[in-house]
Amino acid sequence: MQPEAVTEVVFRQALVEAGKKKALPALDKVRLERLREGLSAQVLHLGPYAAMTSTIEQLHAFIRAQGMCWRGKHHEIYLGDPRRTAPEKLRTVVRQPVSPT
Repeated sequence: MQPEAVTEVVFRQALVEAGKKKALPALDKVRLERLREGLSAQVLHLGPYAAMTSTIEQLHAFIRAQGMCWRGKHHEIYLGDPRRTAPEKLRTVVRQPVSPT
């Protein structure tokens, strides 16, 4: 999440500055994107990415229990650096847009 002050121009400038300081092979894949997903359910997954399926299934069960249904694809917000964090300590927010059934 970025504050409103982070415009496309500010974002591009930050990418240029980051590229000057360090070789970042995936820098060209970074993008600024606005998500307008509306009502959503979310959960914090703790652990390796490979074990996330169970967390997503639990999130979907919660959504059904609330009388809602999921709409569209979920997305993941990675809060750790897998290069420097032990897999069991990784944290990922899983967000799923929902709507009333």
